[in-house]
Parts: sequence; structure tokens; C-alpha cells
Amino acid sequence: MLQFDHVQKNYGSFLAVDIPFLKIEEGVWWLQGENGSGKTTFLKMIAGLHPFTGSIMLQGKLNIKKQRRQFVQLVNYAEAEPLYPSFLTAKDLVELYCETKGGDILVAQQLLQQLHVYDAYNNPIGSYSSGMIKKVSLVLAFIGHPKVILLDEPLITIDTAAVDTICRIINDSYKNGISFIISSHQAVQSEQLVFTGKLRAKNRSIYKND
Repeated sequence: MLQFDHVQKNYGSFLAVDIPFLKIEEGVWWLQGENGSGKTTFLKMIAGLHPFTGSIMLQGKLNIKKQRRQFVQLVNYAEAEPLYPSFLTAKDLVELYCETKGGDILVAQQLLQQLHVYDAYNNPIGSYSSGMIKKVSLVLAFIGHPKVILLDEPLITIDTAAVDTICRIINDSYKNGISFIISSHQAVQSEQLVFTGKLRAKNRSIYKND
């Protein structure tokens, strides 16, 4: 699915992430690590939001630096603490993402209904609770035809019922060929998600936690 070769991310003189080599196969991967260990930076590099040195390949043929448009079209990302302009509505965001990702508005609306935020579809985001905003951001991550979905702390902020719904959506999406990298400090019960394996962020590197 994803292959990393000599990948490094620096913030000035500080080396934040250093991955000599890593290959992540298709599946549902749990990314673990302490605060500041590089999890979010790692996800944002894959999503094309952070520059870096080295190479990240998708499906053995798409290099994020050489085929950036095709690469990012197949990779969706949801932030841990999403921020949107307060005057936008969920409708605005869904329409924008569907246009840029080639998604189906009706599918996105159905997901919002499952998470019980569709009633506020036409309301400005500024009127939403933090949990509602988080749910909208998660729905946006499923729009289009991604091969990989990156979810940064998807289970925080939202209520227990929404956690169960999101886990079910992840499991169903994986059965349909979508892979996931999910960062989470929160323990995920085995009956909620079945992980292919675990990734560990530690000492500025990301590696498989066998």
C-alpha cells in the first residue's frame, strides 16, 4: 500500500520524523505513540500537507512528489482537532469535498444522518459543538474514492454511540477495499475494530510494532 524510503521531516534544525524504510501493507493499522512522537506529522506527510525529504509511494506506482494530484486524490485525512471557517455550513463543506474528490453528496448525507448531525446540515459550523464538528470532519474523510483514509484521533470528542458508528463504517469500508491508518490514545475494543497490525511512533521514527 505505502512505502517510505529515506523520509525525513525537519522543523528548522529539529528532526521530527526519520524513517529509513517502512512498508505498510493494505489493512487497518493502529498508530500508537506519546504526544510529540510524530504521529500527526507522519499522517500529514502522507496526506500531502507537510513537505519532507525522501520518497513516499502509494500502490507501488504513485510517488507523492511526482504524481501528486493522483496520489492525494486517493488519500483522505481527518484531523484530530478540525477547524473550519465559522460561517461555512456542513452543506458547504460536503459540496466542496464532493467536487474536489469526486464524491456522492447523497452518500455523505447518509453518513451525517447515521451520526445524527444531518439536522444541522444548513447551519453555520460556528453554531456546532466540538463533537458535531468532529463528526462532520470524519464524514468528509470518507468522501470520494480513497484507497487510504488517515484518521488522527477519530474517537475523541464524539459520544459513545458515534464511536460505535464510526467503527462500523471503518469496518464496512475496509471490506470494500479501503485501508486505514488510525492514530488513537484511546484503547479500541477488539470487537469494535479488527486491526491488521500496529505502528509505533517513537524516537522520531515510525515502525511496525510486531
